[in-house]
Amino acid sequence: MNSQPEISVVVPLKDEAEGLKAFVATLQSQVSTAADTYECIFVDDGSQDETWRMLKELARSELRFKLLRLSRNFGKDAALKAGLDAATGRAIIVIDADFQDPPHLINEMVERWRNGAEVVTPVRRNRKRDSWCKRTSSKWFYKAFNRIADSEIPENAGDFRLFDRKILDALAACPEKNRFHKGLFNWVGYRNEYIEFDRPERAAGSSRWSYWRLWNYALDGIVGFSSAPLKISSYLGLVIAFGAFVYGLYLVVYTLLFGRDVPGYASIMVVLLFLGGLNLLAMGIIGQYLAQIFQEVKARPSYFVAEHVNVTEKSAQA
Repeated sequence: MNSQPEISVVVPLKDEAEGLKAFVATLQSQVSTAADTYECIFVDDGSQDETWRMLKELARSELRFKLLRLSRNFGKDAALKAGLDAATGRAIIVIDADFQDPPHLINEMVERWRNGAEVVTPVRRNRKRDSWCKRTSSKWFYKAFNRIADSEIPENAGDFRLFDRKILDALAACPEKNRFHKGLFNWVGYRNEYIEFDRPERAAGSSRWSYWRLWNYALDGIVGFSSAPLKISSYLGLVIAFGAFVYGLYLVVYTLLFGRDVPGYASIMVVLLFLGGLNLLAMGIIGQYLAQIFQEVKARPSYFVAEHVNVTEKSAQA
């Protein structure tokens, strides 16, 4: 147990008690087949059910299971960071506990890593199981993000992936608190290989990602990896200002040639409402960036560990 394991598996959880035993048994079976030495790091992100109690029971007879219970629900990316901070393996696998990230892909992922891949990313072949609204919004998010962001992210890929220790060291060098791991995994670069798979239904429970949470998550990702919205608002303001200048010249010339004309109330209201809406939009965009700056400047830790099992020492990480 003192030597470095070949594989570290990081599993963030919240209220997964219903299907936890089946998932842990399947995960251990797949990982033990893929690697001789491994560790599984389970991070309980403020579960309200029996998840933590069940994890402790499972860890009593398995020292390769490392458990972290956060002091409250800090969000999936914070829980993921906690697991990555505790990982000691030469390669790291991130996987969810709902069976939508199929554990049977682990063998192929590890094999590709051994053959030289530094990152192995499973991607869904399609999103037929999702609603039309979710498929459409996801499609437009990836298109918008990849067009304006500093680095592209593969469409239909989640956090489920394997990456080499050097990628984990690169992620540790990124000091931001508001972490969008889906973007960070690709931003650091390195050799990436992809595996296509058909995503199954959840084995138990239901997703806690509402449309509102997904929308805010997407905004955080775009703001964290691109300044394009600020540039767009600036260019839009410049275009409107130029248009207003040209229209002002037209009014001066028209008045000089044809005399004064009484402007229409409707046209004035349309222009005022349009410009007012653009101003509010620009202020909202600036506000998103200021909010992220505010969070970073406070420099609060991303999480606090309330309890740990089979981990020698663990403190709050910045």
